[in-house]
Amino acid sequence: MIIELHILQNFAPSCLNRDDTGAPKDCEFGGYRRARISSQCIKRAIRDYIREQHLIDPENLATRSTPSRFIQDRLVSQLVEVYGWDRAEATQAAELTMACLKKEDKNGQGVKGSVARGGQKEVLLFLGEKELAALVRAIHENRDRIIGIGNKLSDELRKKLVDCLDGGKAVDLWLFGRMIADLPEKNVDAACQVAHAISTNKVNVEFDYFTAVDELRPESEPGAGMLGYLEFNSACYYRYANVDLGQLKKLGDEQLERQAWQAFITAAVMATPTGRQTTFCAQNPPDFVFAVAREHGAWSLANAFIRPISPQGGDILQQSALALLAYWKRLTAAYGDTGIVAKPVLSLVDVDIEGLEKVANLSELVARLDEAVNKTQRR
Repeated sequence: MIIELHILQNFAPSCLNRDDTGAPKDCEFGGYRRARISSQCIKRAIRDYIREQHLIDPENLATRSTPSRFIQDRLVSQLVEVYGWDRAEATQAAELTMACLKKEDKNGQGVKGSVARGGQKEVLLFLGEKELAALVRAIHENRDRIIGIGNKLSDELRKKLVDCLDGGKAVDLWLFGRMIADLPEKNVDAACQVAHAISTNKVNVEFDYFTAVDELRPESEPGAGMLGYLEFNSACYYRYANVDLGQLKKLGDEQLERQAWQAFITAAVMATPTGRQTTFCAQNPPDFVFAVAREHGAWSLANAFIRPISPQGGDILQQSALALLAYWKRLTAAYGDTGIVAKPVLSLVDVDIEGLEKVANLSELVARLDEAVNKTQRR
């Protein structure tokens, strides 16, 4: 079972996701310049929303950080605070444990490119809270086999520590996936896919020229204390995402699987990127949310906007919704709708949604999807 989200969201002037020059990200689509919000930016906003709104218990979430710095520091702190270890011994044990997560060459040394603490760059590691707790517990239980043995653990102990990385029922880890190049057997395939959001309309970057007053500067001295400019745009975005409920079954907990996809749907609709929100305050929730629950396949509706939407004859949201619905009808006419079990729509836009299921709010949309999922799984 796959659940898709097709979202139209019109943002006021903003710079929600910027490139290395500070300009709003954009792209070319259909031969026209469009505003863009990267998939990475949207996924981060979703993860933050799930955590901040307590949609999932903290113990069933994950943390992404630097292995030889902050993750290592957490292991040390837990060994000291929970088990009463000496900090120097805890640090040695944590360093050896982190080394287990890197490939070794024939001489037992870390592979070239694996950078230790204090080095240049290091690949971030995504670990569930329960995985971290399991690592701490395994270190403590094998204290005598770690302390004072030098700089290399036995293969048996290394395997025992690596085996702690079982996903730990961390919902966001299973939703967004994990890749550990040095331990491919511990990779986790993402259950969700999130597209880059693109504007339905063509856009141009605009400039906000600003000055700041130096309040201690004598009035007799003319001019501003500082001047500069910010780049921004305003656009109606088409956002597409989906979540594979079959992939979430690897969590091994039916109740947690259900919480996971419902948290993802809720957060995907409600989460907003935080880029320069203090400056622009573009806090605009979606005006159109079209969800599709299907037994197989997946359709992005981005091609509904190959020709940029113009507000002529109506507002930009209304015209975007009409284009999306028209394209949906063309797709189902051409390829059929076999396997589609639910099509709820939450719309604040005045459009005809004939053939779809109108709902009054987000809770009702999630409930309708839940009903369809349960009915399909009981077959």
